[in-house]
Amino acid sequence: MALSSYRTAAIPFHTFVLKVHSRCDLACDYCYMYRAADQGWRDQPRTMSPAVVAWTARRIAEHVRAHDLRHVAVVLHGGEPLLAGPRLVRRAVTEIAGEVGPRARVHTTVQTNGMRLDDAWLDLFGELGARVGVSLDGGRAAHDRHRVRPDGRGSHDRVSRAVARLATGRHRKLFAGLLCTIDLRNDPVATYEELLRHRPPQIDFLLPLGNWSAPPPGRVPGQSDTPYADWLAAVFDRWYAAPVRETEVRVLGDLVALVLGGRARGETLGLEPVRYLVVETDGSVALDDTLRVAYHGASRTGLHVALDSFDEVLRHPEVVARQSGASGLGALCRACSLLRVCGGGQYVHRYDADGSGFGNPSVYCPDLAALIRYVHRRVAADTERLRRRAGVREGCP
Repeated sequence: MALSSYRTAAIPFHTFVLKVHSRCDLACDYCYMYRAADQGWRDQPRTMSPAVVAWTARRIAEHVRAHDLRHVAVVLHGGEPLLAGPRLVRRAVTEIAGEVGPRARVHTTVQTNGMRLDDAWLDLFGELGARVGVSLDGGRAAHDRHRVRPDGRGSHDRVSRAVARLATGRHRKLFAGLLCTIDLRNDPVATYEELLRHRPPQIDFLLPLGNWSAPPPGRVPGQSDTPYADWLAAVFDRWYAAPVRETEVRVLGDLVALVLGGRARGETLGLEPVRYLVVETDGSVALDDTLRVAYHGASRTGLHVALDSFDEVLRHPEVVARQSGASGLGALCRACSLLRVCGGGQYVHRYDADGSGFGNPSVYCPDLAALIRYVHRRVAADTERLRRRAGVREGCP
């Protein structure tokens, strides 16, 4: 499969993340909003105003018309989006759908910490056709190590009850999946099986956000150990060996697709172009709010929904770089034999304050290389076994 080294035309956005509320009712110690280098949240209004909702809806509809899009995704995010209240959430969903009209289908997802997710909210999401993702880091000890309330009390019991409410009965169809941030202290298979207890349609295991200047836990720049690869390889063995696919695990499914010559579903792996943007509560447009862990202002574009189209965002230098395939990566990544699968890893993980910016391999480079090779060996062995089995059958009289 040939590498795309340069993209000659901008690729339209298909996902729009709306920060409908800029505060949270948890105080997670790894949060990239409130514990990162960028403290811009302090200057944001708490709640997105009706005027910003209206401008955002018009900009999405304008982008749909300009690029003849048939499907777009809207993600209600925060902070904690449920703090915005049902009236604003209803307004955001219905106004965007109304502006887009029948030209494109709008797929709405709400990403919540689950603390306020009750039947009233779920009934509203059912009415609006919005799916719901919840952050859950495993069992009580694993979850409550990081995801605590402002007074230090754990949140696991309340969140797990909310997930159970979402995962069963009439609300089941709304269940989008679970987000889990990896902690190396947690047993990988036990964590996976604890999440699997809720029968999620998808689990998204997230590498802790960090970079070369602020390394993530257990990752020492320059060392060749692979603790995160080992953790995910253990989950892969459990997930891949199941006789029936129990759930999708996004990072592992993407790796299998990529080593077989296919494509990833997002831009965390592979050479897929960035296709999402963020609208803050004040209407300013941001690139990717995980960039907050790099430096103050890293995600800002200087653009605003009241003044600028989303095509203007496509012309932003960071977007151009992240849509340019291999040519947007540093020399070490471009020369790597794993480039097509790895793609340099998640953009934010490449940052170094030494002046090289994002032009580095991922701080997780050893882990990514080890995990890719591990998955490749397992998938290649299975493919060869199936090929031989088919060959024997073909040779039978």
